[in-house]
Amino acid sequence: MKDKTFEGSTADLKDLLDREARRFNSPGFIDADPVQFPRRFASLPDIEIASLLASTVAWGNRKMICANISKMLSLMDWSPAAYLLDKGYEELPDINIHRTFFARDLRAFLRGLYPIYHKYATLQEFARVNRVGETEHPAWALAEAVNRSLAEANAGYDHVNLSRCLPQNLKTTALKRLNMALRWLVRNDGIVDMGVWDVIKPSQLYIPLDVHVGDTSRELGLLDRNANDRKSVEILTDSLRRFNPDDPVIYDYALFSLGLPANRPDSDLACKTTD
Repeated sequence: MKDKTFEGSTADLKDLLDREARRFNSPGFIDADPVQFPRRFASLPDIEIASLLASTVAWGNRKMICANISKMLSLMDWSPAAYLLDKGYEELPDINIHRTFFARDLRAFLRGLYPIYHKYATLQEFARVNRVGETEHPAWALAEAVNRSLAEANAGYDHVNLSRCLPQNLKTTALKRLNMALRWLVRNDGIVDMGVWDVIKPSQLYIPLDVHVGDTSRELGLLDRNANDRKSVEILTDSLRRFNPDDPVIYDYALFSLGLPANRPDSDLACKTTD
């Protein structure tokens, strides 16, 4: 585990996090981030599907991520809901979409989403019926419900790896990509995130935890575990709720900012690297 390197008080830490969150939670963040893609749509089903798909491939180099999301949505004629309901995915060419995510994985994901959108007008309505917003951990409850549909819809198909769509080990997974999609859909400050869902409150969100966010959180003393797993997500989010109980995931922007080498502040309130 990286040693804690932040030397200020709790108030100092809150000031640092608030400042960095304000700096990156700004319109200028959008154009280089995958959130730009669901923001291009007006209808809720299109926004939801674009959010799920964009977040699913949101790992690695950001420029490559955005280029490949654009490629994926182009395959769907930039009409993801219509493409889904027309079952256009069954005609997908066998191509690579992003790193280890292939057309067969996109096909499996859309095949699993089809019964949901065939029965419900929106994924939010599906979440409401499954009482996702009434649970302590909404992202994991939603993943469990969607995974059931994925498994049923893909039963009998060969070469299907559903973990490429959503993690299957829900007891341990950090569920980073779905937590990111929910940040986009739920946070409602009108800046970067869209705030188009009301079935989950911003206070119920959990931090999208990856390696960089985990390392930065340990340096700041917000997390004291090595693993980037579900338990660490819960611990880190609880730590952030001390500073903003109504909107803890606002600090995703601060942790992203402080995780960039060029943006690590040099002041006495800074996260001092030991590399």
